[in-house]
Amino acid sequence: MNIRNRVRELRTVKAAELTPNPRNWRTHPKAQQDALKGILAEVGYADALLARELADGTLMLVDGHLRAETTPEQEVPVLVLDIDEAEADKLLLSLDPLAALAETNAQALDTLLHEVDTGSEGLQQMYADMAETAKLYDVEEATPPELADGDRAPFRQMTFTVHDEQHELIEEAIAIAKKSGGGDSSVNENSNGNAIAFICKAYING
Repeated sequence: MNIRNRVRELRTVKAAELTPNPRNWRTHPKAQQDALKGILAEVGYADALLARELADGTLMLVDGHLRAETTPEQEVPVLVLDIDEAEADKLLLSLDPLAALAETNAQALDTLLHEVDTGSEGLQQMYADMAETAKLYDVEEATPPELADGDRAPFRQMTFTVHDEQHELIEEAIAIAKKSGGGDSSVNENSNGNAIAFICKAYING
């Protein structure tokens, strides 16, 4: 198969000078905007926007609309493509869905989530959502077995009734606590119990 290289050149262009593609079908919710701001603040630009040059010399975006909108005064890297309008439409329709087809290696994701540190609330939320989607830290909803009196100390079983909305909040908090190491303890093997204790300690200590 003969695969063509359609990258004509790499330019550095002020983001505000890039023309948005009127056929862009993607919208960007606040959570995505916050996560992007977080990675740009902590790492910076590490990927190029894609654009094609129009007859009047202006550059129309194919990929990178949110980055351009987020940093309009920034000089950004742009790969100028040697493509026509029909090919631009095909890329516009295909790039994000192609990336979304990738599946998750849960073990590799879990390792990254435990090793990557961020001070960005947007990134923290995105990572928690990723863990929830991959079901890395699911809280089991099984009825706990009764412990015999001789096996109970020094452990305690605690049960609570919560609303569905509260349940989602608790699961999310437990996932974030586990990512921060709160699921591990030298005195208890139950990671969920450890995570809840971790949250309570953080709340009490302010």
